[in-house]
Amino acid sequence: MPVALAVDIGGTKVDAALVDAEGRIVAGSRHRAPTGAGQTPETFALAIATVCERATDAAGPAHRLVGVGVGTAGPLLGDGTHVSPLNMPGIRDLPLVPAVERFAHGAPVVVALDGTCIALAEARFGALRGVRNGIAMVVSTGIGGGLLVDGRVIRGDSGNAGHVGQAWVRRPSADDPVAATVEAVASGPATVRWANAHGWVGVDGLALAADYRAGHPVAVRAVRRSADSVGQAIASFAALLDVTTVAIGGGFSRVADDYLPLVEAAAHRTAVLPAAREVRVVPAELGDDAPLVGAALLAFTD
Repeated sequence: MPVALAVDIGGTKVDAALVDAEGRIVAGSRHRAPTGAGQTPETFALAIATVCERATDAAGPAHRLVGVGVGTAGPLLGDGTHVSPLNMPGIRDLPLVPAVERFAHGAPVVVALDGTCIALAEARFGALRGVRNGIAMVVSTGIGGGLLVDGRVIRGDSGNAGHVGQAWVRRPSADDPVAATVEAVASGPATVRWANAHGWVGVDGLALAADYRAGHPVAVRAVRRSADSVGQAIASFAALLDVTTVAIGGGFSRVADDYLPLVEAAAHRTAVLPAAREVRVVPAELGDDAPLVGAALLAFTD
């Protein structure tokens, strides 16, 4: 059975697993190691190598490795194979291929943004099946995504297409343009901080979700503010790319049962073009498996 070694590099952890062409993770092959802000190039490379070695140890005589796919938080640099994670100040322009190529045994190694991988997975096996133009979004600790345009997930010249979290939803200031992005306004931590600044005393998204269900007025305002901002961004994306469907996953997208309907309503309400008022906002289907499944698809399709 052909399998790919899939690697998913995030801001707080790195996962690796063997995945077959149908998106199934080989039993016993999924492994995780922590990363985080204190990483150096050496410790980061060691974490990646550790999970890759454990994952490949699960391969049996019935498995044939076709390649390695690496999905990573961005931005990508250089030729699209180097990474400088924003939350790891000790790592800049790190080449990812050398960190995994000894596990490829001569097979190809392909690198892409994690949002690109999620879009690949949702387009092949999940909520974007049959969709020609759509977006996969993650609303969690950060906001990211991938773009499906004319039936193809696009990567862009530098590999950085799909950084949907960096779209502006507020008027940017010259000294801090990042604060105007949808990620800075609507992500889980940003929403909790806003709620705290307005008198709510909880500590995380789980507490915010509970108080939203209980009708706490600040929690309700905070969640709706997040949903409104994500919907506003989607209205812009729909006008720019003429997408019909946005699949949203990530932990904070489940902060309220009506979060996605609120996002869709905001997208329709703020849309300028008629077609953008028809965009559908649907739940992503593959959950936490999407980044690894999409990373594997890099190896199967490149």
